[in-house]
Amino acid sequence: MMKKILPFFLFFCISFIPVFAQSIDGKATQQTKNLFKNLTKLSGKEVLFGHQDDMAYGVGWKYQNNRSDIKDLTGQYPAVFGWDISGLETNQKQNIDGVPFEKMKQYIKKAYDLGTINTLSWHMGNPINGKTSWDTSSVAVKSILPNGSKHLLYKSWLDKFSVFIKSLKGTDGKAIPILFRPFHENGGGWFWWGAKSCTPQEYKALWQFTVEYLRDKKQVHNLIYVFNPCDFKTQEQYLERYPGDNFADVLSFDYYQYGGIEKGESFIQDVARNLAIQNKIAKGSKKLSALAETGFVEIPDANWWTNVFAKAILENKPSYVLFWRNAGYREKEKDNHYYAPYPGQVSAPNFLEFIKGNKILLQKGLKKYSIYN
Repeated sequence: MMKKILPFFLFFCISFIPVFAQSIDGKATQQTKNLFKNLTKLSGKEVLFGHQDDMAYGVGWKYQNNRSDIKDLTGQYPAVFGWDISGLETNQKQNIDGVPFEKMKQYIKKAYDLGTINTLSWHMGNPINGKTSWDTSSVAVKSILPNGSKHLLYKSWLDKFSVFIKSLKGTDGKAIPILFRPFHENGGGWFWWGAKSCTPQEYKALWQFTVEYLRDKKQVHNLIYVFNPCDFKTQEQYLERYPGDNFADVLSFDYYQYGGIEKGESFIQDVARNLAIQNKIAKGSKKLSALAETGFVEIPDANWWTNVFAKAILENKPSYVLFWRNAGYREKEKDNHYYAPYPGQVSAPNFLEFIKGNKILLQKGLKKYSIYN
C-alpha cells in the first residue's frame, strides 16, 4: 500500500511547490534576484506603500535631513520611494522637479540601506526638438529606433543612464536594485511615446531595444523592468503595447481620482476592474502586479483611505502602490499639489487606521522580510 501512496504523495508535493517569477535578466545581481523573489512571495498578501520624492520635500519643507511627510505622520518611512530622472539625458544638474541628482543618489542609497525599495521613472525630453515629454511629436519614437535619425542620440542617453545606474551603491558596496519604469502611461496621448504619437509596433520595438541595450550591451544588471499602460478597460487594450514576457518583470498602471469626493465610487470600480485585468495577466505570465502612480490631490475626503482606496485594492492586491509627490504650494496654479497625508491633514487620522487594518507595509514592516537577502 505504501508503494502505491508514495508516488502520489511525491507528485502532490511537487505539484504544489510554488513557482516564483524569474527576472528577465539572467545575469541580474543577487540582490536584484532576491528583491524580485521576495516581492513575489509577498504578492497578494501585503501591499507596500510608496511615495514619490518622499525624502526630498513635502508640504511646507524641502531638503531637511531625515524628513518625510509620511515619517512625520507615522514614525517610519514608506516602503517604496519613487524618483524621476528627467534631465539626466541633457546633462542637467537637477531633475524635472528640481531635485539635484547628487541628492537623489544619496536618497536612493539611504532607502536601500533602510531595506526599502527605489523605483525610477523618466520624463524623457523629446529627442526631435529638445522640448518636454509632453511635446507629442508623431515621429519621435520612430526617430530613435535603429536606423532612425536620432538613434545615436538615444543611445547616448542610455549610456548616461547606465553610468548613473552603475553609480548607485549601498553602504555594503553592492549595486542597488532599481524598479525601472520607462515610457510610462503608454496608452495615453500626452507623451511623445504615447498612443497618439506612435504605433503599437513602434512602441514595442523601442521597449525591446531599450532592454536589450541596457542589459546586453551596457551590462546593467540591477534593473527590474516595469511596464505601464493606462486608460484600458479590457485585457486586449492592456496588452496592445506589451513588449512580451521576455521584456518586462512587473505589470503596472497609473490611476488617479479626479472630480471631487463624489467620484470615489467610480474610482473604486475602475481601479478594482483594472487590477483584476492586470492580475490575471500577471499570474499567467508570472509577473508582479503594481499600481505605479495613484492618489487624490489634497485628499479632501477625511475617510478616503478606508472608504475608497482600501476598497479599490481589496480583491486584487497589488505588490506595491506609489502615491505621487507632496509638492506643497504651487504659485502658478494657486493650489496645493500633494497626494499623501501629513500631520494635520484632514485624512491623516484615517490614513493611520488604513495602514493598521489593510496589511499595508511601510519601512519597518518591510524590514523584517530582509528583501535583499
